[in-house]
Amino acid sequence: MKNQKSDFNREAETNFTIEGRNPVLEAFRAGKTIDKLYILDGCQDGPIASIRREAKKSDTIVRYVTKERLDQLSETGKHQGVIANAAAYHYAEITDILAMAAKKGEPPFVIILDNIEDPHNLGAIIRTANLVGAHGVIVPKNRAALLNATVARTSAGAINYTPVAKVTNLTQTIADLKKQGLWFVCADMEGTAMYELDLTGPVGLVIGSEGSGISRLVKENCDYAAKIPMRGDIDSLNASVATGVLAYEILRQRISI
Repeated sequence: MKNQKSDFNREAETNFTIEGRNPVLEAFRAGKTIDKLYILDGCQDGPIASIRREAKKSDTIVRYVTKERLDQLSETGKHQGVIANAAAYHYAEITDILAMAAKKGEPPFVIILDNIEDPHNLGAIIRTANLVGAHGVIVPKNRAALLNATVARTSAGAINYTPVAKVTNLTQTIADLKKQGLWFVCADMEGTAMYELDLTGPVGLVIGSEGSGISRLVKENCDYAAKIPMRGDIDSLNASVATGVLAYEILRQRISI
């Protein structure tokens, strides 16, 4: 594969907040650098106690503040009494994703997102990616949600374990990964029912948004299109739900070999 460094944006905000008990705790456990921790003054319950222990281990500065102060600092409005001021999340490289698969001795499994601009969807997909054993998520430089506090919270800490790569051109990235032995399946209501497809081996799952879907060139470069069977009165799933359904079918086939 060609040198990917020019294709990735490793720039990220330096003042990054992680909000919510589980995301903050997972950030500590994953070894992420936490510069300062804000905790609701007087809160002594179990999860907060666990966070305080992790903060002590890493010599993190802890400030006990009022709810009003936490509300001011919060970007999501759902801080649950704790906000961490952390080092920014950096985007990975494709080589990092492939290296993770090689380290685990598994065929690569990547999730590619086209036109996913909602940070809640992105966070939920990163969480699903981690749970199904995907080795990474790939997003385009444009038309994609940024890694921010909402993504971190919605991912429930999975952002600390599942690399996210940002590329300039999804079509070129798919072509490059095909040279590495991967094949690609996209979600498409006009495709073949997912249960009828062989989804094993080195695979990339391509997901588009509910509105604009997958761009034409990206779809044309996929090897197969997978349809999720539906029997309801509406004709589409939320992007993160569709990702979950298809990703778990891939997992089911991988573990049944």
